Amino acid sequence: MRRLEQLAIAALVVAAIALPTAYHGWPTTLIGNVFTALLLGCGLTLIWWRTQPRLVALLGGTFLLVTALLGNSGWFPDSAFAIIALLTLVAALGWSGRAAWVVAAGLVVYLSVLWRILGDTSEVALVMFSVPSFLAGTVLRLRRETADELARRGRELEEERELFAEIAVRHERARIASELHDIVGHAISVMVIQAAAGQRLIDRDPVQAEQVFAGIAESARQGRDDLQRLVELLGGTEVGGPDLSLIGEVVTRAARGGLDVSCRFEGERDGFAAPTAHIAFRVVQESLTNALRYAPGAAVRVLVNGSGRDLTVSVENDHATREHPRLAGTGRGLVGLRERVQDLGGRLVAGPIAGGGWRVEATLPGGHS
Repeated sequence: MRRLEQLAIAALVVAAIALPTAYHGWPTTLIGNVFTALLLGCGLTLIWWRTQPRLVALLGGTFLLVTALLGNSGWFPDSAFAIIALLTLVAALGWSGRAAWVVAAGLVVYLSVLWRILGDTSEVALVMFSVPSFLAGTVLRLRRETADELARRGRELEEERELFAEIAVRHERARIASELHDIVGHAISVMVIQAAAGQRLIDRDPVQAEQVFAGIAESARQGRDDLQRLVELLGGTEVGGPDLSLIGEVVTRAARGGLDVSCRFEGERDGFAAPTAHIAFRVVQESLTNALRYAPGAAVRVLVNGSGRDLTVSVENDHATREHPRLAGTGRGLVGLRERVQDLGGRLVAGPIAGGGWRVEATLPGGHS
């Protein structure tokens, strides 16, 4: 396709310069042939207008200026003004931004010089075959630059969309992993500790051992129900939103499992948004799980305060009074919990307290529904 275009340009130059010159009478002098050759060279530079527009404009303009300086040494066909129009068009396409204004000013100077060389009778032709074509080239260049900018912006938006999609997937995976950690970690921790207690009691106190094993079964059922709820949420099924009553339930189950835990509610308990209530529940659940793992036998105190603008959840345990069970955590519990609290716009603080205990406190935006 490019080859055909170049052949067409060469044919146009021949038709505009060589044929009229031959019809008028080919020059017989050396300088006359140089005149015609320069005029042909000026037109033939247009073959490379796509790849080297600036070089074409400068080289073609130079050939044309030298031709004009040769004066009456050769014959200048009127059809050669079309070459001038094409050169100014290419000049407009070759530069952009501030350089385009410099080129426009240079074109005015160039045409003024050319007009003085050719004589006072050529001003109309020079203006007609240069200014409109330069303006047309400017419009084409601006449209091309706009199209390129839109294409570039489109590629950037597509890259951003892919990046956002990847971040959303990673965020969702992290959320699912945190939910699974909370559900499975808590259930397994309770079951392992209760199983160890049941093994010690099975010979000494079969009745109490039976109660312990019943607690294990209840923990397993609760873990199964929580997993089922998570599966339904991931599948798009509408399920009832959580509320702060879940905190009381998990505390009650922990107490039945042998944990010395108390819970106190202050202020409002109803009307909190589902995400706030859900994170509050996970804070208590994760804290109780850690107390079971790392502070066996310690008293645990849960405080849920909804009296202010924010919801505050505090879980504090004393130091361990029994040997730690061999139940290692993943190390991601508090980290993932802190990330979810921060995603909600809240703040989580966890650390040791006087006396060898531990406290986890989360401040969550009220988000009343």
